[in-house]
Amino acid sequence: MARLVSKTYGDALFELALEKDIISEMKKEVLSVKQIFEENDELLKLLNHPKIMGEEKIKIIDKIFKGKVSDDMMGFLTIIVKKGRYDEILNIFTYVENRMKKYEKIGVAKVSAPMKLTKKQKDAIVKRLLEITEYESFEVEYEVDESLIGGLVIRIDDRVVDSSIKTKLANMAKALNQIQLA
Repeated sequence: MARLVSKTYGDALFELALEKDIISEMKKEVLSVKQIFEENDELLKLLNHPKIMGEEKIKIIDKIFKGKVSDDMMGFLTIIVKKGRYDEILNIFTYVENRMKKYEKIGVAKVSAPMKLTKKQKDAIVKRLLEITEYESFEVEYEVDESLIGGLVIRIDDRVVDSSIKTKLANMAKALNQIQLA
């Protein structure tokens, strides 16, 4: 359900930016507004408070953002508050950010390795990702996961490429468990 809400509202904002040919401006604005919400838990708590009426919540949004963001963003924030979707606001902005990156052909990948990778290894991974995808550049987040033993796990969108020894051992164990001895 939450994913559907993010997609519905996110697609609407993205389509508006596309229609008005303001993708890069809207992306900057989305990132700024998202950062404000991320850094201010109190704002989200205030918007989620059941005793504060919708009109008051809209006044709060107006007071914080009016004159600092575009009319399109103000309208978008107002709709989110009116429809009671403020609890999904960070997910919506994350969806829009990812959709805009995809439009700009910027891939986002998460790479897990059993040890810290060198710059040369990281460059090789990015080079290979550029060769096998439609993206023109990549934002890559690297993490160390010693339980992998060896190999890599690469996540791009909903796709996962898992060449880790940990997974290979688990698959071998599963296959061995299915063998019946006579």
